[in-house]
Amino acid sequence: MTSTGLDPRLATAALAALERIPSVDLGHYPTPVQRIDAFQTRAGLSQVVLLKRDDAIAFGFGGNKVRKLRYVIPPVLAAGADTIVTCGGVQSNHARATAAAATRFGLDCHTVANGSEPTTPTGNALLSRLFGATLEYVATREERKPAMDRAAARLEALGRRPVIVPLGASTPHGAIGYAQAVAELKDQGLVPDVIVHACSSGGTSAGLLAGCAIHGLKTRVIGISADDPPAAVAREVRSILNGLGDLLGVGEHLANSARVEVDDGFLGSGYGEATAGSAEAQTLLARSEAILVDHTYTAKALAGLLAYCRDGRIPAQATVLFWHTGGQVAVFA
Repeated sequence: MTSTGLDPRLATAALAALERIPSVDLGHYPTPVQRIDAFQTRAGLSQVVLLKRDDAIAFGFGGNKVRKLRYVIPPVLAAGADTIVTCGGVQSNHARATAAAATRFGLDCHTVANGSEPTTPTGNALLSRLFGATLEYVATREERKPAMDRAAARLEALGRRPVIVPLGASTPHGAIGYAQAVAELKDQGLVPDVIVHACSSGGTSAGLLAGCAIHGLKTRVIGISADDPPAAVAREVRSILNGLGDLLGVGEHLANSARVEVDDGFLGSGYGEATAGSAEAQTLLARSEAILVDHTYTAKALAGLLAYCRDGRIPAQATVLFWHTGGQVAVFA
């Protein structure tokens, strides 16, 4: 994904609009950026490799969903809601982070999870329960949305005030978290040639692209898909960008400024299933930098970075930043 940038007048207007959008206090920022020279050397890379540590966000075990929820929660509270209804897989990072945010602001959380209810919850499934979420299980991903709608209707019939937060908190408000994260990165004095990150529901990708466009950065953004094919992810990214453009008063110009680049070539046999590439990436990072990535999202994205650097799709001597979006809890699932 590459941004061509917004017209300077539109960018100024978008920046002003961003600053007016309310957020809540979840975590501590900025998150660290560090060179991972030992990883770079052990992997045999000629590129300069940086790591943006959103795995280190100090709320609810961190990750990219916390940045999104900082901007998703205010409209929920403004609507007078008392319950968030959301969804994810059994080991969903989003479900865990949303349950934590709901608890922080005195809300109930009802999560529709696709998969079998674990006999002994571990990882994110355990944390979601500890944070107080009510779990409802369905068999497939396709059943999640109808089940959320039914859950919201049941709660309304009981006199509750539910609000549905979709998968990944990937909404225009959620994407603001990563538009602002680009400003944070810029304030840290870093403008990489390339950003590589794990993508799924599109909100992180949309936010990164929006941030680059608003700040006039020519950084290439590569999303490594953890599940859906590139065309489906790209549609979601553009839809979110259009919504974000409306929020910021720049309309379709924001989506038109982005070239969406998604690669599902590192998925392997399926969502959450390890691959040879993800195993290599996970082991290299753990044994060189003592940093953890998971086979569902971040290890596959890091495998993508390795492949792109090794075969020249990311040029030699380029500065490439791996945006660590969390997920380390899955190592213990």
